[in-house]
Amino acid sequence: MQIALAPMEGLVDDVLRTLLTEIGGIDWCVAEFIRINQHLLPAASFYKLAPELKAGSKTPSGTPMRIQLLGSDPQCIADNAALACTLGAPVIDLNFGCPAKTVNQSRGGAVLLKEPELLHDIVRTVRRTIPPQIPVTAKMRLGFENTDNALVCAQALADGGAASLVVHARTKTDGYQPPAYWEWIARIDDVVDVPVYANGEIWSVDDWRRCRAISGVDDVMLGRGVIARPDLARQIAAVRDGRDIAPMGWAEVLPMVRRYWTMQCDKPLSAKYAPGMLKQWLVWVGRSYGQAQRLFVDVRTLTDCDGITRRLAAEPEPAPDAIAS
Repeated sequence: MQIALAPMEGLVDDVLRTLLTEIGGIDWCVAEFIRINQHLLPAASFYKLAPELKAGSKTPSGTPMRIQLLGSDPQCIADNAALACTLGAPVIDLNFGCPAKTVNQSRGGAVLLKEPELLHDIVRTVRRTIPPQIPVTAKMRLGFENTDNALVCAQALADGGAASLVVHARTKTDGYQPPAYWEWIARIDDVVDVPVYANGEIWSVDDWRRCRAISGVDDVMLGRGVIARPDLARQIAAVRDGRDIAPMGWAEVLPMVRRYWTMQCDKPLSAKYAPGMLKQWLVWVGRSYGQAQRLFVDVRTLTDCDGITRRLAAEPEPAPDAIAS
């Protein structure tokens, strides 16, 4: 059984990948998607979103990282995939699940689920272009407006050469609204001969158990759930391996938040982007830790990095055994 960390544009950057994979339980992760239009991108475009390429395509804790590409021109995607392979990408993942309106209007992401033949062509062209030892994988939703083509799209991707599929168990129209239709993952798993990963609405170990029972698949990709509860993958891995769960308390999370802030401040243009990145993550962590909610309230109006640094430094040190509250 594999546990993967989902790519989330504008949130799961190299900093968050570093911190989350250090906790344990995550077998591999995926960089934010790299948008492919009509040109061969410079290497800098890959390094910007996936700096791990310069370190063996692994996070500092040694967790493998895959490159994800998004676009609709088969040969252009394939050419850029080939470049990514020369830069060290161990796996090329193709995005057919992004629901963002701007992406779909540019003929990328989930809108391509309306065109199963094009899905097949993209995967097949990438598969034929890159070295045979480097896998091609794909992520899909159940469809754009409905699930009518869900099985056809999954078969098109697998027949085109995808080595595995991640299925976000909702349509584009569903967005991120619950529920996730895990029963469709079981149906897709029945019609393809490649591993299928379940994705969507897994916020807790109990959710994972239910998803596994309904979908019938073992492999899982965690997105918002592990952003909100940083040790969710470790908890699931413990159950998988027959070990006791020891949930992460606020005493462990607060130093991680502070380190996250320091690492964001060390990045280029930090004064412009770091405050927003911190606030965004605190909102998610606040779903699991009331202390993070209160911290967000205190920093949400701050725009200068020095002010946020002072507020984080002033946060009382929790007792070692402090739990979420």
